[in-house]
Amino acid sequence: MRIVAVADTHLYHRELIVPAGDVFVHAGDLCRGGSLTELAEAARWISGLPHPIKIVIAGNHDWCFVREPAAARAVLGAGIIYLEDSGCVTNDVPFWGSPWQPEFGGWAFNLPRGPRLAEKWAQIVEGTQVLITHGPPAGFGDRSWSKARTGCVDLKNRVAQVRPRLHLFGHIHEDGGAWTEGPTTFVNCTTWECERAPTVIDLDEHTGVVRVDAPPARSPRA
Repeated sequence: MRIVAVADTHLYHRELIVPAGDVFVHAGDLCRGGSLTELAEAARWISGLPHPIKIVIAGNHDWCFVREPAAARAVLGAGIIYLEDSGCVTNDVPFWGSPWQPEFGGWAFNLPRGPRLAEKWAQIVEGTQVLITHGPPAGFGDRSWSKARTGCVDLKNRVAQVRPRLHLFGHIHEDGGAWTEGPTTFVNCTTWECERAPTVIDLDEHTGVVRVDAPPARSPRA
């Protein structure tokens, strides 16, 4: 299974060259302000991609999924799978998606660190092979320009329990890339407003082997 993954497109999606693959994943922040009009523009782009399966989660800029959830799901249409603390099975591979992240600037899908956020991660079902979250776990793809670690410790702990083969996320534009710890390959697939290319992941459904072609992290602006 070839997965082509992006995050943080923020409506700059027309600038992307998206490689072919079996599954297209958007790990959140399709929009800028998060209106239904913005979402419709992003949905038209995703619908036009050739990938047979398209999976999307929301990010902190995608307010319409909070304010008008039924309308937002309808805008995506039947051809795009939307996951929000829910899962799907594609080619016998279980996926799980969640939009939450530690509280940050009063944006959508924010929760304070601690029990409330841990409750969301506890919903990730055992047996998940591909986990998609908007925010990163602690220690992987979570360094900001200040070099501070911003990822979620409770998410990292839950990943260690569930042991997915692949964990996709975005949110932190400055730290795109791929890392492996134990059975899990962690991928910050941010496109940083489409100045960074999509990430291509080959997942062997039988052996669980993961191969990642990740573009380099973009250098911070001077």
